Amino acid sequence: MTSPHASLIRALPKAELHLHIEGTLEPELMFALAQRNGMTLPYTDVEVLRAAYDFNNLQSFLDLYYAGAGVLITEADFYDLTWAYLLRAKADRIVHAEIFFDPQTHTDRGIAFGTAFNGIRRALDDAQLQLGISSKLIMSFLRHLSEEAGFATLEQAKPFLTRIDGVGLDSSEMGHPPSKFERLFAACRALGLSCVAHAGEEGPPAYVWEALDRLAVCRIDHGVRAMEDDALVARLKAIRMPLTVCPYSNVRLKVFPQLADHNLRQLLAAGLCATVNSDDPAYFGGYLQENYLGCDRELGLSRDDVLQLVRNSFEASWLAPEEKNAWLMECDAVARSYPA
Repeated sequence: MTSPHASLIRALPKAELHLHIEGTLEPELMFALAQRNGMTLPYTDVEVLRAAYDFNNLQSFLDLYYAGAGVLITEADFYDLTWAYLLRAKADRIVHAEIFFDPQTHTDRGIAFGTAFNGIRRALDDAQLQLGISSKLIMSFLRHLSEEAGFATLEQAKPFLTRIDGVGLDSSEMGHPPSKFERLFAACRALGLSCVAHAGEEGPPAYVWEALDRLAVCRIDHGVRAMEDDALVARLKAIRMPLTVCPYSNVRLKVFPQLADHNLRQLLAAGLCATVNSDDPAYFGGYLQENYLGCDRELGLSRDDVLQLVRNSFEASWLAPEEKNAWLMECDAVARSYPA
């Protein structure tokens, strides 16, 4: 079955707000970087590696994700990784991207903070000039590590904070509630950093409450399990709290059995500021545009649903108000070119 609104989806400008740059490491690039750095992967070829991308849950994905990141050694590696994503973003008509990077994944391997940061940041700057893609950079703390480890990472980041736009919280959700990092996030806010957190993916609605009340986040990453708590849904609606939903990711990590079972339409119907994102697309089988097309195809999105999701992505972004308004006007102009 084809996507009913495929032409409209492809034409609309888009913002992506939930993208882990390490999760864009395609098997081909992983092998190329391993060869460049004199490393041997435990896979015979690209197809064997791709076949390993079959996950039972979040943890089984993370095990491979962290192993794959081991090929990222030099500033050039991080640049090439980021640039490869940005070229795909250009093809998907992404005009603004707010991307996560996980410094602890690299510093714990002996890679200097600045090596990862400088490679990623340089690619983002080049994309602004050469591809017309604006960006924000979000430093994520790994929640399976201690809060003390997070404070150490924040200290390493201080020389670079003028070019880091916010902080996030990711990795293994179960057993690591947002409240574990309350002091760390308070310190980040005191430094003027915007805060977001993964919550309500595998974790319960209580984790979303904690992210709101204990971490004072301005966005919830995932948040799909919020629908299990009517009072939480009412609060998210009342404060227009954005949810950065990742449909293909949710299916591959068994949050939903199949895409047709995803609750994206229910989130929209409840009046929530849901957005579509790709999360770790190299591992989950689809970049941003494919997530839109798949949801359109499998969930029976209306034209208004598609437009609302795209508009939400700009509303929820950290773009300046005048930039948001310009892109929202562009969305309206494209929509007029594709009448119902």
